Amino acid sequence: MPLQNRVTPFGEIVIDPSRGLLMGNRGILHDSDQRLGKSRWKHKNWVTCVLSFKGRKRPVMSPGKYTELFLMDEATALAAGHRPCAECRRQDFEKFVTAWIVGNQLDARPSAPALDAQLHSRRVTRTGERVTFTGRADSLPNGTMIAIGGEAWLVWHGQRHKWSFTGYGDCLPLDGTEVIVLTPLPIVGALRGGYLPSVHESVTQ
Repeated sequence: MPLQNRVTPFGEIVIDPSRGLLMGNRGILHDSDQRLGKSRWKHKNWVTCVLSFKGRKRPVMSPGKYTELFLMDEATALAAGHRPCAECRRQDFEKFVTAWIVGNQLDARPSAPALDAQLHSRRVTRTGERVTFTGRADSLPNGTMIAIGGEAWLVWHGQRHKWSFTGYGDCLPLDGTEVIVLTPLPIVGALRGGYLPSVHESVTQ
């Protein structure tokens, strides 16, 4: 039976049989029976990792170990509020931080904890509610995720692509409609600053 460890662009952790292209970490969220409790994070450094790194292996949701979360692609991960891991995705992390500085008009490089603290305040409230903002669909950078009619769409080269756990479906042109932006504001800044996330191959088909 699938576990509750698949992440949507809305930041929700749900049950779905698909695996995705990346793994995420928010701390230990499960119990000894591999069931999630009420918490949806245990620390502020929400990261995304590659599925295979230096031959490391262990059973998913092992007792006392962090909860492995799975994300369809990097655009999904960024929308949910995750950033690249500084260990297994070091090059992506460096590119992300550089773009974060440029896009958010910072004078100095933030430490990883400072970056995570700023990001955390822009993805969830103190009571756990999702933080979003609004913007013109056709003004948003590639890789941003938006919500229309309760569904998530990827902004990509003048088009919006309907998100699903297994890839992207319907494709429609972007226009000037005001939409809910799921990707946290400082990450949108990083996208404007030049960070281009990896996306599922279905977006180009």
